[in-house]
Amino acid sequence: MPLRQYVYFALFSPHVPAEEMTSRLGIAPDQVSVRGSRFTEPKVIPVSHSWQVVCRDPDLCVDEQIARVLDRLRPHTARIAELAGRLATDDGRAVLQVVRHFNDSDDESPGHPDARNLFGWHLGRDVLDFLAAVGADLDVDEYDMTPSDEPV
Repeated sequence: MPLRQYVYFALFSPHVPAEEMTSRLGIAPDQVSVRGSRFTEPKVIPVSHSWQVVCRDPDLCVDEQIARVLDRLRPHTARIAELAGRLATDDGRAVLQVVRHFNDSDDESPGHPDARNLFGWHLGRDVLDFLAAVGADLDVDEYDMTPSDEPV
């Protein structure tokens, strides 16, 4: 079963742009979005600004991807917590996002019998402590990408 998965930690804000978040944190993000950038017609529909640190390494389990992201963030926990707290007072939020696509036909990885099992994962106390310290949510999205005309 082809599996594509990735993890990111993000800060979202309807008012604070990603470049200001970067300035306050002193950490360069891997990805940003700008409020209102998703839709342009018939009028701009506000979205949140976002600042993200991402791991898309396809050879890692989710917990290993999370470890890579948090290894980059942990030295800045206090600044992240302070900024996330400020953002939360104005409809912003911090989130650790896990996204998994099962039966993804775009995944070209071979079904080799010696391939690692990437399906199981867990969150250790260190991850939970970080999420609590910065006031972040955990959001897990899992999608079955099996075409509707194929039997399940």
